[in-house]
Amino acid sequence: ASLKTLAGISSSLIDLVGRMNNYACCNSQNGRRFTTTIISEYHPVTRDLIYVNAGHNSPILQRQTGTIERLPASGIPLGILENAPYESGSVTLQSGDWLVIFTDGVTEAVNYHNEEYGEWRLMGLLNENMSATPTLLLDTILNDINHFVGNTPQHDDITLMLLRAV
Repeated sequence: ASLKTLAGISSSLIDLVGRMNNYACCNSQNGRRFTTTIISEYHPVTRDLIYVNAGHNSPILQRQTGTIERLPASGIPLGILENAPYESGSVTLQSGDWLVIFTDGVTEAVNYHNEEYGEWRLMGLLNENMSATPTLLLDTILNDINHFVGNTPQHDDITLMLLRAV
């Protein structure tokens, strides 16, 4: 709700994330409650992605060539430190590139042996399915996670967002 309200004011992504952070700090119980986030703008015509990563897992960018890049964090999670500095990053996607943004619940999902799913499994599926449609790749990843965890209760959300540049 705060994002929706604050995004109505025209500004840069850095300013938006700064305002979200300051709002979160007012409601964070002195930094004990915080939120990681990635806020981005994607321009499909130019394939430019501008982003601010506030303490979130570094998204995976798999180039059509198979090369893996990461989009690093540029600031601390929201709600920890009022007026914390944030920086934006940018990347230009090429046709066939995949961008995978995920919560730590994906890579930290555990099975009955208390083994974590891990980033290497996620990257392996991405590499094996580069020509898949976004829907098929998402289904493949989620089915693999579900198979891996079985009936083991999870303690965090499992959220993925896939973007394939065309």
